Amino acid sequence: MAPRVLICGDLVWAHQECAQMFEGIGEVIVMDSTDRKSFLADLKPNGKYSGIVGCYRHNISADKIGIFDREIIQHLSSTGLKWIAHNGAGYDQIDVIACKDFGIVVSNTPGAVDDATATTALYLLISTLRQFSWAERSARSGTWKNPLSSRNAHDLTGHTLAILGLGGIGLRLAYLVHAFPMRVIYHNRNRVQDAPDWIEFYEGKDGLDRLLKEADVLSVHVPLRDDTEGMVGEEMIRKLRKGAVIINTARGKVIDEEALIRALEDGHLAAAGLDVYPSEPSINPKLLTFNNVTLLPHMGTETRDSQKKMEIRALANLRDYLVKGIGSDVVPELRGAKL
Repeated sequence: MAPRVLICGDLVWAHQECAQMFEGIGEVIVMDSTDRKSFLADLKPNGKYSGIVGCYRHNISADKIGIFDREIIQHLSSTGLKWIAHNGAGYDQIDVIACKDFGIVVSNTPGAVDDATATTALYLLISTLRQFSWAERSARSGTWKNPLSSRNAHDLTGHTLAILGLGGIGLRLAYLVHAFPMRVIYHNRNRVQDAPDWIEFYEGKDGLDRLLKEADVLSVHVPLRDDTEGMVGEEMIRKLRKGAVIINTARGKVIDEEALIRALEDGHLAAAGLDVYPSEPSINPKLLTFNNVTLLPHMGTETRDSQKKMEIRALANLRDYLVKGIGSDVVPELRGAKL
């Protein structure tokens, strides 16, 4: 019998590619469980999902069955599953520690999201520095430019963008703003070897402190993990120069939201641009009161081009596991894990 793989969450753009990838290689089953209880029941021996060895996962599946926490991981493991191909760069909805405990490898889709998320960050950067979100609301309300003021608006050219976490998205953003040009500096756990020499690396805690002091705009691109939750907190925000701007297209919980709001209220921050929030889809009502805050409803990868690339890349990781015994794009916590 061909190995069975489960599509957990909708495929929208890559149905044909999915059929071609797994033809003669594996049996593709689409999850149709209506809730968590039925999903867990269907994973039991003789259930409709019994014997699956791999799973394609999209975050939308959480609407019906919840996140992939330890309970779900344990049930998936009982079927013989060894690979979860997650669609998305961020994988905080999967308990990777549980996956490690049960011998399951998780892959994600870095690269496929870089352009769409970086252009989202670029929009937020331009909007906050130029007051464009506030200006559009003013125009729609019929007040023209009142109460906008050029004293609160800035060109991008010549200002300093600090990138916290220079992965694929941060690097793509650096190339985009270099066209203005902006000065670009970054802080990472390690130097990025393929970063161009015009991006300055600020190393260690002392380097992070210097980066914050020199930043006109801080753009956040670190993944959400236990050690990064609340990373951008009161101390870090207050080390930014007065009048700085914060952009976040990573995950809402990476920033201490209350500390951010306090800094907006007392004027330490000139503006903020947010695409992500701690309790999505809810947005803190306090954020809605600031004219100098640009808000988007998690639009980072919401293009048909990126969505299709993400679907194909996740499916390719799953196919490679079936064919080669190992897929690509293994998340850092599980690299080197034994199947």
